[in-house]
Amino acid sequence: MTTKLHKDIVRYVEHNLYHYHEYIREIQRLRQDILYGVKITTDENIGGGRGNLPSSPTEHRTIELLTHRRLETLERVTEAIKTVYEALPDEKRKLIKLKYWTRPQRYTWDGIAEHLCVTRITCLRWRNEIVYAIAELLGETDA
Repeated sequence: MTTKLHKDIVRYVEHNLYHYHEYIREIQRLRQDILYGVKITTDENIGGGRGNLPSSPTEHRTIELLTHRRLETLERVTEAIKTVYEALPDEKRKLIKLKYWTRPQRYTWDGIAEHLCVTRITCLRWRNEIVYAIAELLGETDA
């Protein structure tokens, strides 16, 4: 039996579920940026205004720190989702695919329930269990 989560935590976890695949791509891009550095091209705007790239070492360091923090957050979130997803039985994996990873979103909760041959209430209970498990791995529960 899972404890009821605050609606903001549910929204946060569901937001991360919806964007899971985008986060995976973002992680790859950030790793490339860190490994190879952000490509800075030569100034082709000769005689123009100032560029928008930071020029001081402090600004560069701040951007690096923010990039690392963003990467750490995305890795933590995607790892929690992956861990929970891989531990789920097939019907609950299908629920995640249908609700969060199908673009464009074609199914309501009733449609997902019909597709999975269960009741709407069962789908919502499964969703709550999945969201709670992810929130727990992210340290977002009171337990």
